[in-house]
Amino acid sequence: MRQIFIDTETTGLEPAEGHRVLELAAVEMVSRRVTGKVCHWRLNPEREVDEAAAKIHGMRWEDIKGEPKFAEVAEAFIAFARDAEWIIHNAPFDLGFLNAELARANKPACEKLYTNVVDTLALARSLYPGKSNSLDALCERLNISNAHRVLHGACLDAQLLAEVYLALTRGQGSLKMAAAAPTISLPAFGDSSTPLTVLAANEEERAAHEAYLEQMKTKGGACLWAGFGKK
Repeated sequence: MRQIFIDTETTGLEPAEGHRVLELAAVEMVSRRVTGKVCHWRLNPEREVDEAAAKIHGMRWEDIKGEPKFAEVAEAFIAFARDAEWIIHNAPFDLGFLNAELARANKPACEKLYTNVVDTLALARSLYPGKSNSLDALCERLNISNAHRVLHGACLDAQLLAEVYLALTRGQGSLKMAAAAPTISLPAFGDSSTPLTVLAANEEERAAHEAYLEQMKTKGGACLWAGFGKK
């Protein structure tokens, strides 16, 4: 299965209020293995960045106004993300922004591109009800190092999300690995082509074995092995 881990950073909280995507990253995973293929862009959002948002990701419009606009990278993003399962933390937020950007660029909506969406925030809430399930909290809970995450950033967050997803769904991976485990071929019973080595016990070993069986009998139990093989 091909999966894409997606994260965005934005100028604010509401695409309906004209807020835009200013950073977009996508990390590819195939059959539960990160492939190393990544798409990552800093984007010119064509507007100022809310101060509250800037404090989270550290980017202001003057820092990124020379970057490409979303419409300029839309085709590359679509080519990378099409026909894959999308995995997003708090999926409605990112999908809302991506759909707004795709509509401005006259491109198909997200629903036309992905095969399925997994919201890892909803997944984490079902596994850890009543607990904090932010990406930072999940990294700490699942022993995933995020010490290098000082500010939010789309590329780093998408990579961390891939690790979090693998940890959250580790049972699924174990089942898949068990199903794919190699089998060991043993010679068929009675196969004369494979000679068996027989090591016979010496007299000292036989005597020790008989003494052990006698000891078992003295402890109150019947010992079926006592006298076995004797005529």
